[in-house]
Amino acid sequence: MLSGTDAVVLLAYLGAAVAIGLFFGSKDATTESFFLGKREISWFALLLSIVATETSTVTFLSLPGQSFAEGGDFRFLQLTLGYIIGRLVVAAVLLPEYFGGEFFTAHEVLHKRFGSGVQVAAATVFLIFRNGADGLRLFLTALVLEAALDVNFFVCVAGIAVATAVYSAVGGVSSVVWNDCIQFVVYITGAVIALMLLVGRLPDGWATLSQFAADNDKLRLFDLTPTLRGSGITLWSGLIGGAFLSLASHGADHMMVQRYLCAGSRRNATLALALSGPLVAMQFAFFLAMGVALACFYSTVPTEHAAGTGDRVFINFLVHEMPSGLRGLVLAAVIAAAMSTLSSSLNASAGAFVKDLLGRFPSGRSEAATVVASRVATFVFAAVQAAVAMAAYRWAQGTSVIETVLAIAGFSTGLLLGLYALGLVWRRASDKAGLVALAIGFGVCLLVVTQTEINWTWYTLIGSATTFFTGAAVLLIAPPAGETESVETAPAEAAPAQAPEVMPPHDEEQHDA
Repeated sequence: MLSGTDAVVLLAYLGAAVAIGLFFGSKDATTESFFLGKREISWFALLLSIVATETSTVTFLSLPGQSFAEGGDFRFLQLTLGYIIGRLVVAAVLLPEYFGGEFFTAHEVLHKRFGSGVQVAAATVFLIFRNGADGLRLFLTALVLEAALDVNFFVCVAGIAVATAVYSAVGGVSSVVWNDCIQFVVYITGAVIALMLLVGRLPDGWATLSQFAADNDKLRLFDLTPTLRGSGITLWSGLIGGAFLSLASHGADHMMVQRYLCAGSRRNATLALALSGPLVAMQFAFFLAMGVALACFYSTVPTEHAAGTGDRVFINFLVHEMPSGLRGLVLAAVIAAAMSTLSSSLNASAGAFVKDLLGRFPSGRSEAATVVASRVATFVFAAVQAAVAMAAYRWAQGTSVIETVLAIAGFSTGLLLGLYALGLVWRRASDKAGLVALAIGFGVCLLVVTQTEINWTWYTLIGSATTFFTGAAVLLIAPPAGETESVETAPAEAAPAQAPEVMPPHDEEQHDA
């Protein structure tokens, strides 16, 4: 159970998060301010937001379990090499597409190349898989609260979901981004305190930890095994699979693309995106070091409580070994890591639903009514993620959530990446080609996941390649009839029906000033 001091620290943090949402809330909010922060958010805030959004409770709790386990080490870090490469490719190839018009969602770019059918299908894929993966993140966070507070798991799920939905719905993306910045500081501070406490409890401190890591081969980083199978990360799956995963997650996933659109200029978006790769790599290294420290602690320091396994290791240390006061701060850090991802997911999901799906049906809604619909959608998706978390409580116990979440991301965003690549190569494509490609890509990925032992790091490459080449084959066999309009020839008519009035292109110098 938490002490009174722990409870005060935790409640103060949750109250601050909601207060920031209320601060950014406005009665005269527009869809542009709600979803894009008027395209005026600084690159530094977006950098921290991108990193905080990636760093969910899955990273905070599941990643240490990777290096804690018997035979565990730093090989998971190989994945970040591909992450850095993938982001640089996104900055060079896909960002120009997103800054080629006044877009609200990533899927509106697909409307330019294919049509409304592909836009709706891509948005649907995003909504299903995004909320499924983030429901698992919510599940893992609620496990921490359940263990720390001795409160019913389902109550913990509801509490986190409601608190996150409130500040996301009231303040929109500005609240989400600035909360992300605060959450970044909170969870980094909490993680550093936890590691220092761990080392402080070891006999001879860092010397013991270093000797333990060397004796148990915990510092191993590279694995040159040439294989597509197995659950471990190799240099090849990290470089190639990680690059495609990052290319897809940061180039085709609307949750990340939304951050770039908030920047107001391609230059600012590029800066935030490019710097996020090395920063995430440093975080991964830190959390893997935490896992090694936990392994050393439980093997050398007598304790009344078992270490547990996998995702439970850090939870058990937090609940049973942290002193009062610090326990509340680190618990707030865990929740901060969760809320940064969940709030971004809720706002992006609401945007995709309102702009990509509801926007297909002109209704004459006023700007104020659209904002109200966006806020309602935010709460609806919070309920969806809560339902996923509650379902996962029944079947996901004892599994490594980080690999499940990344596998889902690789599966879904790989399909979308294939569509974007197809649209870049064929500037005038068709809905039919895109929908057939998406269906075949989904089927192949499903077979790979369920019928093979191929490592999850390759899912993005398989999905994107299958989708791209299927669509290319359809376009070669049955090219679009006539001269299909594209953004280059008819920008006004090709724009999505729900897009705002025609506006001048981004003036980068003006926005950057």
